[in-house]
Amino acid sequence: MEKQEIIEPIKPVDAVAYPLLSQVDTPEKLRKLGTDQLPRLGDEIRSFLINSLSQNPGHFGSSMGAVDFTIALHYVFNTPYDRIVWDVGHQAYAHKILTGRRDSFPTIRTKGGLSGFPNPAESEFDSFTAGHASNSVSAALGMAVASEMNKEQPPRNVIAVIGDASISGGLAFEGLNNAANTPNNLLILLNDNNMSIDRNVGSLHRYLGRLHSSKFYNKFRYKVFNLLKKLHLVNEKKRGFIVRFNNSLKSVLFKQQNIFEGLNIRYFGPYDGHDIDLIIKVLEDIKDQKGPRILHLKTKKGKGLAAAEQNPMVWHAPGKFNPETGEILTATDSIDSSKFQDVFGTTLLDLAKQNDKIVGVTAAMPTGTSISIMREEMPERVFDVGISEGHAVTFAGGLAKEGLKPFVAIYSSFLQRGYDNIIHDVAIQKLPVVFCIDRAGLVGEDGVTHHGVFDLAYLNSIPGIIIASPRNESELRNLMYLAQLEDINQPIAIRYPRGKGKLSDWRKPFEKIELGTAERLSEGKDVTVISLGPISTEIEKAIALVREKGIGVTHYDARFLRPLDEKMMQEVVESGRPVITVEDASVKGGLGSTVIEWLNEHDSGLTVRRIGVPEDRFIEHGTVPELYRDCEMDSEAIYKTILEVANK
Repeated sequence: MEKQEIIEPIKPVDAVAYPLLSQVDTPEKLRKLGTDQLPRLGDEIRSFLINSLSQNPGHFGSSMGAVDFTIALHYVFNTPYDRIVWDVGHQAYAHKILTGRRDSFPTIRTKGGLSGFPNPAESEFDSFTAGHASNSVSAALGMAVASEMNKEQPPRNVIAVIGDASISGGLAFEGLNNAANTPNNLLILLNDNNMSIDRNVGSLHRYLGRLHSSKFYNKFRYKVFNLLKKLHLVNEKKRGFIVRFNNSLKSVLFKQQNIFEGLNIRYFGPYDGHDIDLIIKVLEDIKDQKGPRILHLKTKKGKGLAAAEQNPMVWHAPGKFNPETGEILTATDSIDSSKFQDVFGTTLLDLAKQNDKIVGVTAAMPTGTSISIMREEMPERVFDVGISEGHAVTFAGGLAKEGLKPFVAIYSSFLQRGYDNIIHDVAIQKLPVVFCIDRAGLVGEDGVTHHGVFDLAYLNSIPGIIIASPRNESELRNLMYLAQLEDINQPIAIRYPRGKGKLSDWRKPFEKIELGTAERLSEGKDVTVISLGPISTEIEKAIALVREKGIGVTHYDARFLRPLDEKMMQEVVESGRPVITVEDASVKGGLGSTVIEWLNEHDSGLTVRRIGVPEDRFIEHGTVPELYRDCEMDSEAIYKTILEVANK
């Protein structure tokens, strides 16, 4: 990734409002404070976050809860030489503030400003990219093993920070299992706030809620082990035997087996994740111990703002709010329309009332996808499998194999994690799983890790899968209606964007769309434009502009990428007009590539210009209109391209 350019700081932190924070913008300065000053610093950071994020929205709840242990980590460890690997990144705002980005923090998630997630291109303190859940243990383990192999001196500490929702993901389990069987000194900090974006689900979450550990026992075990080591009665090679013996003893004493120690990973906690002094003491005690360790901290999501503490789901990313009262401010919008996700959720419930074979599946995002609308009325037919996208896909395959019609609602960038499952567990068997791909296309402020620009390309090569994208809310409803019909006996993917559509009267009776059919939206003599999805709105604006210059445009809404409408393509060839394709996705492997391949195979001789997300770079964060301009796929860029093509 290219080095990101950060815009100039807006202004220094107010020394009157933040007397300690105004002195601290690096870990080096943090370590000059006395431990008695750190709780006050934590309060100032939370106040700073409240005031900043109330005006420039971001991920609020998790970062408020992580302030205290973030201070402790940078106080105890020599960052950036010692590595902190964050999971997801929602909890890393205090980390950014303490690592040279305090004054720039008000620019977070704005174009040219700070990324909303840890980004190594932005700071050397960001050890690894963090956008999707459950990767910190694996990444940090690799870094810890590399440090050992490189014989780095002084020994480098590597800390993986992971949440209680993320640790339930399959990748996290794989990392934990490997950590237990690979020589390393990895420290895993488990931030247990009893929440993900929605309520946590699954047996591991319930287990963490019950887990306890005796402070006396931990202290006694340290002393005994260190004494035996000094007497040369045990050594690190025999550590595994000692850990297993201790685990057996502990399970007898407390009548509970610790899952982490069952993996031969030393467990410490749970401790109060807001007691900075305690966390520092524990970190000092365990930081130089050999072998993998896990430190379990209990935190409160939204800590420091009463409204957020009481309703953490709403305060995950609340938008703008009143910092004094905690009242969330609803944005005014002149367009009387709905979010695509709500159209999906409402339509799914409508269809489920008609078809008792329909079930809903999501991966820790019932509210984010609005599958919660069906869950509220039919809880027994909706399954939230947690942060386990691969499992969600295969689970849906099992449901479909036994005659049900699963609708799997997952964000585009998250579904990437289930790619092998789509091929192996759904497509090969031609199972009628419906993939409802939310947040498709450029998503805006969440940036590079969350843009859903690759789904067309990664699905397009899979045999037997139908790929569709509605241009508006009514089309989404009708494509969902098509997907649940009995004669659709193969997987189908329906992609739609984040945010609102344009229609206010979309909840109409269902109409059947014929599979693989496009729609001609306008007709003109000079240029053919083929689009896919709601980006057709930008094309309509461009067509209106070129019409004033006497240029006519025939515009097709392809509606289906697979199967591509053969009749439409024959008309395109017969017209002999130059072709422009437009898609809110990577131009490589999607609509443009498919149209070019079809025209080449039919020896059309037509020239094609592709408009979409450039194939040679990752797109950073900004508003969607800003990113459309940056990628030259907004109405102005489309207008210029039509003029160029028409005048050649």
